[in-house]
This record gives sequence, C-alpha cells and structure tokens, in this order.
Amino acid sequence: MQKTEKILCIRQNLLPKAWMAQTAKLPMDFSAFVDQCARAGHEFVDRALAEEDAGWQQVIPYIILQTRDLGKTAVYLRQGSETRLHDLWSSGIGGHINPRDQSKTSESFQQILMSGMARELDEELTQHPSDDLPVFSGIIHETVTDVGRVHLGAVFRILTQTPASYVPGPELCRFQWVDTDKLPSLNMELWSCLAMDLLNKN
Repeated sequence: MQKTEKILCIRQNLLPKAWMAQTAKLPMDFSAFVDQCARAGHEFVDRALAEEDAGWQQVIPYIILQTRDLGKTAVYLRQGSETRLHDLWSSGIGGHINPRDQSKTSESFQQILMSGMARELDEELTQHPSDDLPVFSGIIHETVTDVGRVHLGAVFRILTQTPASYVPGPELCRFQWVDTDKLPSLNMELWSCLAMDLLNKN
C-alpha cells in the first residue's frame, strides 16, 4: 500500500442502514445498487485515512469465478498487501478502485466501478476469456472484522465452461478450482462466506 494511494469511497451515513448491518448479504439489481451509490456520491480518499475511519466505506468489486454448472469455484490463499487476511482462503477476486480508473471527471459511478473491476481482473489473472462476463449479484458488508467494517463489497459472478483458461497471476497464491460443496471445509475469509451465501439466494 502506497502512503499516498487514494481509493473510491462513499460516506457511510449516506448509504442504506440495511447495507451496514453486522453481516449484510443483500441480492439486488445492478441498477438499484448504482443508483443508490450515485445518489450518495463518491470521493477518492487517502487510503490510510479510510482504513481507520468506518465513516468511509471503501467500494470493492468482488468477483466470484464458477463453472457454469456451479460445481466448481475458484479459490486462492490470501498473501497480498492486506496482511490481516493472510492464510485465509478467498473465492473473491478484486480490490480498491483508484483515480486511474476514472479517465475523465464526468464519468459516472457505474463507469468507474466497471473500469476498476476490469483492471483488477486483468491484474490478478494473466489470462481469462473476454466473453465470460461478470454479472452483478448484490452487496456484502460486515462489521465483525477490522477489514470488513470499512469496506463495501459489490459482488459479481463469472460463469465459465473453460476453467482451465483462467491463468492466475502471482498475487493469487495456490489458485485452484475446488468442488463448491467442499468450500465450507476450507478456512475461508468472512467475505467469501457472505458472497457464497448471497449467490445461493440468486
């Protein structure tokens, strides 16, 4: 994490209270999510400040990769810059959205979010099919962990018929496709558990 890094945030008090529950996993239409966030407004905030102040919610695209029959889900072992998540398994690929994801100041929240998600996929995966498109499922949030209380997850799912065509970058430690029904036996990060519960509602 660079000391001067700025990340996309929304003020917590401008978001629906249901989104900020102790453990929230809410299915919704993408248009409803985007409209609510656009009304609340967004800012690029110093990451060091946002990590300590839950009054800011850092918006994170969180992408789950699954086979089309839902029988396999991609997972990896957390090893990146967020040391509080190390040694936990994750099924979500994604990260912070930065000013570089906004090519011009007139871009909408939706455009910035989608640009940031596309960049994250390209950074985390050295190869992935361009015709496997992410579909929005809803939002997750939790206040149980220090990490969770300052982040808002926008959950997307990519379904694929060719899991072998997904080639992980170095950040996705021990990337692998596992039986979806075996996920509960792994030591998963809480966000991944919430995301899988959310997907099961859709």
